[in-house]
Amino acid sequence: MNSGPGDAQLPLIYLNNAATSWPKPAVVLKEVAQCLRHPFYEPGRTTGDGAADYPATARDALAEFFHAGPPEHVIFTQNATDALNLLIHGFVKKTRTPFHAITTDLEHNSVLRPLTALERDGAVRLSVVPFTDFRVDLPAIKKTICEDTRLIVMTHGSNVLGSVQDIRPIAEYLHANDIFFIVDGAQTAGNIPVDLSDIPVGAYVFTGHKALFGIPGIGGFFITEPDAIAITRQGGTGTDSRVPGQPSEMPMRFEAGTPNYPGIASLLAGLRFITSIGQDTIMRKNAALTRGLVHALQKIPGITIYNENPDLPVVSFNIAGIDNHKAGFILARAYNVITRTGFHCAPLVHERIDDGEGCIRASLSCLNTLDDCRTAVDAIREVAESAGSPVRPD
Repeated sequence: MNSGPGDAQLPLIYLNNAATSWPKPAVVLKEVAQCLRHPFYEPGRTTGDGAADYPATARDALAEFFHAGPPEHVIFTQNATDALNLLIHGFVKKTRTPFHAITTDLEHNSVLRPLTALERDGAVRLSVVPFTDFRVDLPAIKKTICEDTRLIVMTHGSNVLGSVQDIRPIAEYLHANDIFFIVDGAQTAGNIPVDLSDIPVGAYVFTGHKALFGIPGIGGFFITEPDAIAITRQGGTGTDSRVPGQPSEMPMRFEAGTPNYPGIASLLAGLRFITSIGQDTIMRKNAALTRGLVHALQKIPGITIYNENPDLPVVSFNIAGIDNHKAGFILARAYNVITRTGFHCAPLVHERIDDGEGCIRASLSCLNTLDDCRTAVDAIREVAESAGSPVRPD
């Protein structure tokens, strides 16, 4: 390295995009600023003409992006966690009687905690399907389905292992057997093409601040069967205001209160940014960066990589002789390399791969470069060497 540890001139190498993507594209920042400079457009209210109708425009863009429709079935929430809570609790409220639910041990706490809370309340009986070779497939799910199984919630892409699940055959089987299927797409939306036109999911959840390049505080879901989810929030919608009950029409059925206009504007701009580059181009770059990072880390003695062939730009590893939290702290403070350490809100994965100790996660985006990866690898190598790992001779 040209600059030593602690040098204030070291460039910032950001490898935590699976949590929140950074930097945000210039077009996203520009759209947010423009949104805040003008009055918000609110149909049926007093805002003057000429302002952008961000919610309607973004709904159309999301429906096109995910090949899903109608656009009014796209619902905005705070993030994927908020969307999953609304869907899971709303499904249970609508079903009314206790039933059997299924999830997997690949899940984020955004899935595990709502289901666990409902299990403790006696609303559901919960089964957790284990993964094999980083994936959960239809045969494993079939083995767990009972006569009273009504709901399955699972991730599309693991935020720790970077493995993408083949949801089409699962969705087709569950649809044929009247089991509601919620897919957590927090890691896949924006990273890989998602075509919901022929995948009969009950609901697909996305978040705006990761690979869709929006700002934090915006997310949502696409739902095919609104009647399966009870209304759990009530408030102003700008329509049917004399009626004390929440409107049943979409999207007001699930949206109450003032929308997050800046967040929606950022999401819309993020979609346009992805489209301008091309999803295939983004995938190819992410794959090349990820392969290069994995290949370089494989050459460092003392490094354990938990999935050497991830589908997503997510590389999780540990360094022998040093705690993952300490290693991440050193990478950040001494080398300006930002990763993420710990359990990544997915505790069941870590029980399987690292005995519940947690790991270091380096997650990339198409805005990273090969130089970013080389700099990060040099830093990781130095940390590994200082931890007592043997130095490989040239």
